[in-house]
Amino acid sequence: MSTSENLTMIDLFAGAGGLSEGLSEVGFKSLYANEIKKRYSETYAVNHPGTVVDQRDIRLVDAGAVRGRLGIKRGELDLIAGGPPCQGYSINAPVRSTEDARNHLFKEYLRFVEEFFPQAVLIENVPGLVSFEGGLTLEAILGSLEKLGYQSDVRILYAPHYGVPQTRWRTIVIGIRSGQPVGNAFPEPIRQAPLRINFTARFEGRNIVALPKTLELPQFVSVKDAIDDLPVLENGQIGALMKRYRTTPQNDFQRALRGSAGRVTHHEAARLSSINLERMSHIPPGGNWTNIPIGLLPKGMQRARRSDHTKRYGRVAPDGLASTILTKCDPHWGAYFHYSQDRAFTVREAARIQTFPDSFLFAGSRVEQYEQVGNAVPPFLAAAIGQSLVGALGHETVELSRAI
Repeated sequence: MSTSENLTMIDLFAGAGGLSEGLSEVGFKSLYANEIKKRYSETYAVNHPGTVVDQRDIRLVDAGAVRGRLGIKRGELDLIAGGPPCQGYSINAPVRSTEDARNHLFKEYLRFVEEFFPQAVLIENVPGLVSFEGGLTLEAILGSLEKLGYQSDVRILYAPHYGVPQTRWRTIVIGIRSGQPVGNAFPEPIRQAPLRINFTARFEGRNIVALPKTLELPQFVSVKDAIDDLPVLENGQIGALMKRYRTTPQNDFQRALRGSAGRVTHHEAARLSSINLERMSHIPPGGNWTNIPIGLLPKGMQRARRSDHTKRYGRVAPDGLASTILTKCDPHWGAYFHYSQDRAFTVREAARIQTFPDSFLFAGSRVEQYEQVGNAVPPFLAAAIGQSLVGALGHETVELSRAI
């Protein structure tokens, strides 16, 4: 077997770089990334200084010119990865899908695949892709990859199964042209975690959700496992740009994410309003909006059934999983109150829950940083996929430098 230390990749629709961050752990070096959002591309460039970061609209980018700039022959690249918008790609897509130009950006992704003809292709998307247009979009994606010379398949992965401390699902499509069985490129779950499937889990008559094959797996990483070593903050407290950790690392997760970082950044508490502070005073760890007196609830929620909006105004249970980290850690939309401190999650806490290392820096305002974190692929999940992909391509896998 050849080593995976010199594997090359490009990242399209790269966001802040969560996918590249995880794939780099198993030996992939990102040569080029395309991301149209300015702050996202700035964050990517800061954290991947050896990568050519292109902020142009991908529709205006000559894929052949990019390949020429990188000095790569067609077929030499190991991987094209990314999260292109796929909804509406189906050849049978209804007229409504043509109203949004983003629905056709997947064709730009395929244009790069055809130009570079990499060994493998990795696409990530939301679970809803499987049911979109009755599965026709996903069928068209797999069919397009087959026409380009790839064996391809799809799985829905649950991030807590791979060490990510939040309830996050992602649809993963992988294509391989080496002739290796593509099913081997999807990682097996390595942890147990509570789950609830509220989306279509079947495609072409089979269940595509990757579930643990044994009960003899370690438990999931909890919210407390993930963030309990970070400094204590009061509501609205900013403090120093770089802060001392509250404790020494308490577990392998904290040890891994801290790495050699001596202090922590992006750890500042947004100021909650007085009404939200009063609401929060009624919520125990693991509780939510139903613990708040009706008179203190927003008017729209006062009429809600007690079974609705179960995560809104939630205070996370320290020994449980966090809500899916969204583009805002706004308590109105989920369980984003800290379990023991009367405030919402900081950017760094959200980034920890997304499994970004503490050395990872985010450009822009705090609002822009939350958005970048929430839209990212968790690096731990990306690393798990990458490790299986490396083996499927016939390379010797690199042991991860941390326990997930």
